[in-house]
Amino acid sequence: MKEAIAILTGGGPAPGMNTVVGSVAKTFLRQGYRVIGLHEGYTGLFNPSPRTVDIDYPMADGIFNQGGSFLQMSRFKPKDSDFENNFNLKFFTDNNIKLLVTVGGDDTASTANRIAKFLEAKKYPIANIHVPKTIDNDLPMTDHCPGFASAAKYIATSCMEIYQDARVYDTGMVCIVEIMGRHAGWLAGAAGLATAMGAGPDLVYLPETDFDMKKFLADVKRIYDEKGNCLVAVSEGIHYADGSFVSEAKTSATDGFGHAQLGGLASMLADTVKNELGCKVLGIELSLLQRCAAHCASKTDVDESYMSGKAAVENAVAGKTDYMPGFKCTRDENGYKCEIELLPLSEVANTEKKVPREWINEEGNGVTQEFVDYALPLINGENVGPKVSGLPRFANLKKIKAEA
Repeated sequence: MKEAIAILTGGGPAPGMNTVVGSVAKTFLRQGYRVIGLHEGYTGLFNPSPRTVDIDYPMADGIFNQGGSFLQMSRFKPKDSDFENNFNLKFFTDNNIKLLVTVGGDDTASTANRIAKFLEAKKYPIANIHVPKTIDNDLPMTDHCPGFASAAKYIATSCMEIYQDARVYDTGMVCIVEIMGRHAGWLAGAAGLATAMGAGPDLVYLPETDFDMKKFLADVKRIYDEKGNCLVAVSEGIHYADGSFVSEAKTSATDGFGHAQLGGLASMLADTVKNELGCKVLGIELSLLQRCAAHCASKTDVDESYMSGKAAVENAVAGKTDYMPGFKCTRDENGYKCEIELLPLSEVANTEKKVPREWINEEGNGVTQEFVDYALPLINGENVGPKVSGLPRFANLKKIKAEA
């Protein structure tokens, strides 16, 4: 029976995710492997009848520039008892799978590390390589993560367009834009790239600093009085000094990883500003658009996503397991350069990288030039995917039960 690899994606989708999957698939296909895509993330590994798709060259090419994740995802976090009682080793043996490739962010990486240790303890000859993917950009040790740059480009572009739209009338207005990011403010910080270009938020608030409602209202009033308009970007995860999320009172729901589901912050702050200042206020939540806007993808991000997937294959073939390809980058007078650096997954998992405090201004309401210099090279280049009648062409796939 032909040797095979299995690929799954976990957490939430991100630009470049399908690029990673496609590049991994094509590289292994060239070496004669069967490539099996596993639907429902880690849920599929603990299911007696996982849903899968065999990935061939046309499919890998078809998804390469596609946003989202063509492999269905989940936020399933297995318990220790699941490993002992429900881990589907038969799926691996029946399909002669020699390698598991996992693609995702922090929570996906931590589970990948647990799987690698479980397989090693049980002496199962299955290697595991994790490929980073997260728009949150919060994995440590790597300069940045595939997916972040494209989301950052979309956020900065959207803020520039909102900036222009908010100034078409002579009546004043305050716009508050809510951006993803629970504990790390990389995405909200990206709004500062628009400001650096002269058409972005007047105020940017990240979760790396404590939020003060009175100071926030004073900041908004000062700018509104000076300019007649005020554009604000806020991370969904901004919190008070006691650690409670500003938006936490809006919902008590949690996701599959046990994290509080945040949202509604822009509307809540908009209501507060309107009541305090009495001006016209608009709350905007970018929501899912931040992670699925493939039409605004960074060419640099797409190229590096391919590079990351290719490195995962090369290291897996070389016998490496429980590792993750990271980025080691330089930014100097010679320009921007990115290289692959292999990182132990055990050192990456369960650790969160936040925006350095020195990259946030002293007042805690904007980013510094250091942040701009870090992020700008990452969003360079335009990635134009295939289109039909002027609209994106997406791959249409079927889900089937895996068979040997």
